[in-house]
Amino acid sequence: MLLRNLQPRDGLCNGTRLMVVQFATRVIEAKILNGSHAGNYVFIPRITLQPSVSETPFQMARRQFPVRLPFAMTINKSQGQSVKYVGIDLRNHVFSHGQLYVALSRCTSSNRISILLGNEDDDKTTNVVYPEVLL
Repeated sequence: MLLRNLQPRDGLCNGTRLMVVQFATRVIEAKILNGSHAGNYVFIPRITLQPSVSETPFQMARRQFPVRLPFAMTINKSQGQSVKYVGIDLRNHVFSHGQLYVALSRCTSSNRISILLGNEDDDKTTNVVYPEVLL
């Protein structure tokens, strides 16, 4: 999964799913798996990250690829994605109804959704709402 907006015009946006074709020292060759540019081959360069405000007397920089292997996705990151299988961890209750709706609606078939609840005896989850936030 791509973590930065590199070239939005070419489909390289934050959250784009990629299949790595080849690794090199300074570049990754990948195939775009979703969106209007699905099937296109792209090159992902290493980028230099520097903090904008440094608390140290010297400047630090880190060079890395802006990609991450997505074993799991947060509910907000999964919005707009369609996936074949979905597993939802509800041991901690979701904050709002909208988050649960997004998590449940990502799968292409309801038969492929697995939900992990906190207690074996429970067959429901709590919709957590903080009234003080709504005021």
